[in-house]
Amino acid sequence: MTTDTQRTNAATLRSLTHDGSVLVLPNAWDPASALQIAAAGAKAVATTSAGVAWALGRNDGQGMTRDLAVDAVARITASVDVPVSADIEGGYGAAPEDVAATVRAVIAAGAVGINLEDSQAPGGPLFDTAEQAARIRAAREAATEAGLPELVINARTDVFLFGIGEEAGRLEDVTKRAEAYAEAGADGLFVPGLVDLTTIAELVTRTALAVNIMAGPGAPSVDELRKAGVRRVSVGSAIPQAVYGLVKKAAAEILSSGTYTALADAEDFGNLNAFPAR
Repeated sequence: MTTDTQRTNAATLRSLTHDGSVLVLPNAWDPASALQIAAAGAKAVATTSAGVAWALGRNDGQGMTRDLAVDAVARITASVDVPVSADIEGGYGAAPEDVAATVRAVIAAGAVGINLEDSQAPGGPLFDTAEQAARIRAAREAATEAGLPELVINARTDVFLFGIGEEAGRLEDVTKRAEAYAEAGADGLFVPGLVDLTTIAELVTRTALAVNIMAGPGAPSVDELRKAGVRRVSVGSAIPQAVYGLVKKAAAEILSSGTYTALADAEDFGNLNAFPAR
């Protein structure tokens, strides 16, 4: 059963998604990263399935089992007080019943939001619009049955990320998907791979869903996205990629020159070691 705190966090995440400002969600993959993100001032934390998978020695793209993904969510929600939205990839199964089972599990783990993608596999193909709408509807029904009807469902479509269909028709495809996903119970529309401000602004006018863009190096700034009407900005796997890039750089320096320059900006040991008692 959900707790009063969880329902409050769900209401907070819903408010942050729809209050007319832009919700910035640096993505976490373990308790330490979640705590660092919250300490930096984030009002909510979103998980990155890629970061979680890599930390477990698995591949992104549903290389994890449902149990592994849910365990990571539980450890993250236990570490922070802010709302947590869980990246559940494709729901760990194609059928609506699989999505429902995953939603029930992440709610039990403390999550108050989810990302659910319409990719069947990395690179595509995608579920057709009606199939994905049925999966979103199953997620909404499962959340209601679990006592958390306020669960924030961010419906991810990978049309732009994987270049599905002719380029000229992608915006129309996403618009049609957004309409069906909204009717099925989605709150937001997550469109990774789309960073063109003109197209983003056009999409915002075509859907009532809160548009979420995946940003990072080379993408428009948060302020530019806000002005285009975007309501959520996340960075996907960019932060763990940067962290693991630093690991490789530091290790190479130590092993080759025997120096430690790459470690100069390391976080203070005491700060990292000060996990709150739970």
